[in-house]
Amino acid sequence: MLSIFFGLLSAITWGAGDFAGGLASRKLGAYRAVLYADFFGLLLIGIALGVYREAIPSTMAFVYAAIGGVLGSVGLLLLYYSLANGQMSIAAPVSALSAGLLPVIVGAITEGIPHWVQLLGFGLALLAIWLISSGQGFHVERLADLRLPILAGLGFGSYFIFIHYATQETNSVLWTMVISRLAGTVLLLVVVLARRDSLSVPRDAWTVVFFNAALDVGGNFFYILASRLGRLDVAAVLSSLYPGSTVLLAWLLLKERISLQQWIGIGAALIAIVLFTL
Repeated sequence: MLSIFFGLLSAITWGAGDFAGGLASRKLGAYRAVLYADFFGLLLIGIALGVYREAIPSTMAFVYAAIGGVLGSVGLLLLYYSLANGQMSIAAPVSALSAGLLPVIVGAITEGIPHWVQLLGFGLALLAIWLISSGQGFHVERLADLRLPILAGLGFGSYFIFIHYATQETNSVLWTMVISRLAGTVLLLVVVLARRDSLSVPRDAWTVVFFNAALDVGGNFFYILASRLGRLDVAAVLSSLYPGSTVLLAWLLLKERISLQQWIGIGAALIAIVLFTL
């Protein structure tokens, strides 16, 4: 039950972080918004690590966390590249679905096939991710358009998997977060510098950038707790429901319309959560 609870908190917090990140991207551009969110998130975790001193993790935990951070950032870069090239209706649902599906496959292989009730929950949760993320529709003109969104989702799913393995090697939650975020931040900095983007930030953007960073850190923290206390697949799929939180916040705060398809997805997510608790 605690794993399910923390998985839901991760989805809610990550979804709110994506909402704040969307606002920050409008002011800074996607790459700079993500870079500064990672940077400030790293500072927050560093402060927490200074207060709550944890034992330094093993070498394998370092390796798993670093690989997870890099692959997660690669997934993010591929997703934004897909969005920038006009694949928005494809990129969001395909990347979200593959991000949730990969840990389910790995979890079935490494931890055994779960009970049929949980399998039904996985099906409904993955359906919910698809329906909520695809928004107003899904249109594929060429199969090649699916390549980058699938790779982006595999990057996110790989992050879930490697962070799970890192937490199995150590009890140091904060160190795991520091290592993964540092690796991802370095990669993003290299990309931003290679693109020769300006590093300046408008004064009115700092608040939303900071909120994005804090919420993203919270999402990572709750996912790690969920992953440590339960199955990889359950923690990853529940955390992957974050688009629902983003959509609801846009509906409440920006008065954006939620389609019937998305409402059905939210309902499927709620049923899936109930099935995971049985």
